[in-house]
Amino acid sequence: MARAVNASVYSPELLARNYGSRPVQLLRRTLQILVALGSFSLKLLIDQRNGVLDQNKRKRAAELRRIFTRLGPTFVKLGQGLSTRPDICPPEYLEELSELQDALPTFPDAEAFSCIERELGLTLDSIFSSISPSPIAAASLGQVYKAQLKYSGQIVAVKVQRPGIEEAIGLDFYLIRGVGFLINKYVDIITTDVVALIDEFASRVYQELNYVQEGQNARRFKKLYADKEDVLVPDIFWDYTSGKVLTMEWVEGVKLNEQVAIESQGLKVLDLVNTGIQCSLRQLLEYGYFHADPHPGNLLATPEGKLAFLDFGMMSETPEEARFAIIGHVVHMVNRDYEAMARDYYALDFLSPDVDVTPIVPALRNFFDDALNSSVSELNFKTIVDGLGAVLYQYPFNVPAYYALILRSLTVLEGLALYADPNFKVLAASYPYFAKRLLTDPNPYLRDALVELLFKDGRFRWNRLENLLVQGRKDRDFSAKDALQPVLKLLLGPEGEELRTLVIKESVRVTEAVVLGAVIDTYNSMPDFMRSLVFTGSRRGPLLMSDTELEKVIELRDQVFRIWGLLRSSENFDPTLLQPILQVLQQPEGRILGGRVVGGITQRLAARLLQQVLRT
Repeated sequence: MARAVNASVYSPELLARNYGSRPVQLLRRTLQILVALGSFSLKLLIDQRNGVLDQNKRKRAAELRRIFTRLGPTFVKLGQGLSTRPDICPPEYLEELSELQDALPTFPDAEAFSCIERELGLTLDSIFSSISPSPIAAASLGQVYKAQLKYSGQIVAVKVQRPGIEEAIGLDFYLIRGVGFLINKYVDIITTDVVALIDEFASRVYQELNYVQEGQNARRFKKLYADKEDVLVPDIFWDYTSGKVLTMEWVEGVKLNEQVAIESQGLKVLDLVNTGIQCSLRQLLEYGYFHADPHPGNLLATPEGKLAFLDFGMMSETPEEARFAIIGHVVHMVNRDYEAMARDYYALDFLSPDVDVTPIVPALRNFFDDALNSSVSELNFKTIVDGLGAVLYQYPFNVPAYYALILRSLTVLEGLALYADPNFKVLAASYPYFAKRLLTDPNPYLRDALVELLFKDGRFRWNRLENLLVQGRKDRDFSAKDALQPVLKLLLGPEGEELRTLVIKESVRVTEAVVLGAVIDTYNSMPDFMRSLVFTGSRRGPLLMSDTELEKVIELRDQVFRIWGLLRSSENFDPTLLQPILQVLQQPEGRILGGRVVGGITQRLAARLLQQVLRT
């Protein structure tokens, strides 16, 4: 920490003081940027006048990617940032910019070794028994060497910051911020606050320049997520880490996009991708602290079959309210409740409260009605992202950085999986986690979302509950004991009267189905001569019901039995999970509810008996 005390932080005021008095340097870099971007803008203008702007989008997007690469680290990072902003860039640009690679020419090894000695205050020989003569990887902000610690023999990765990088990106961000002011003032078509976006992005890049901060990020990430045996996060060697030098445990592994190399080790890419998806969901929706740059180079498959996360310079956090809103948004999407989906954008901080969401609803309906014709297991995440991005691009959305990074994270994982299995769907792999959270999380937002999912038009949708249990059981952390407890608490709470009415009706229906099903089963178990003698041999036996009515009764009874079977067959099933229900029923509110259910059942069965007599 002492070594990083002078680490720079992003400050627009400081940049203005440092570079405002350097006109020659500013002019030289400005001309370099203007020539590159000006020629690109001219091509866009010509495309527009010739009516081929849309036709050439893909071509121009590829050109912009190459321009950013030539302009250096700041623009490489800027391009990567834009690749996560569907509210700013059309889909073609998002795809091309997402391919930007950090690979840049290396800087001299002598400068790197000098930086290590200067930062750590020790000679290389006193720290390492050996170090690679050249870097094993180079990125926009630094390069990495492989070394062996002298005191322990531990193999480590030593990351050294590129000399002069702070000066280069400081100058660029000063110029870019000035352009942002002009865009805000004169370009009406862009509704997002461009200067605020630049400031937010610049602060994240400056955080990457502080390697002590990156080490702390890695330590926090390891504490939260490396509790799972299939996730690996390297340890940091703090004695050999400073603001510009980061020493961490060496991880042997293969990049996640190198399928042949992974499978040659007897591993399956899809297993590793599923591990990545489950870990990402925990990052995004459980703790809210997540890796914001999960490209293939930062994800390694180890020989032991673990998924290793690297490079913790760029991290982000999902606000607590947004975590629950995202899960609720998925529920509203499955329910095709587009009005609720549109309202979710307030909680997600996509829209200011004064924006009317009414015009957005038809756009959501037009896209999702087509997309949701497939089952959840068949939905392609990239299709959803592209379609939603098109909606965001047309309306006054301001996509928060955390959400754009979430989309990027899951899109990268699905892209990796598609190499191994063209039919892989990230939403299908994610659904068990959503199901588990809906069934077990006591948060009021999720509890209401579960009630909304299970009840419609005054009827309980048993098929939805069965599907949630089937999916939830696929999650390794699913607990049958916790399933539906949040709804039970709501049921007997002061705000649960409407739900109690629905539960009473459904309890009566289920009890009737069980009783009538038992009657039919008893009748069917009789010998043929007794059935013919007593009930004329009809398959309905003593029940005067239509075939359709009979099928509905048996279907409901069988569905309830299947759900009970799913709970009982869970690995951690314990009969004591019924104990909270019994305890609740002993409370005054529970006894009242029980009495209403018994009364309803008695009335229903009496009415059914009278109906049978009158029909006879």
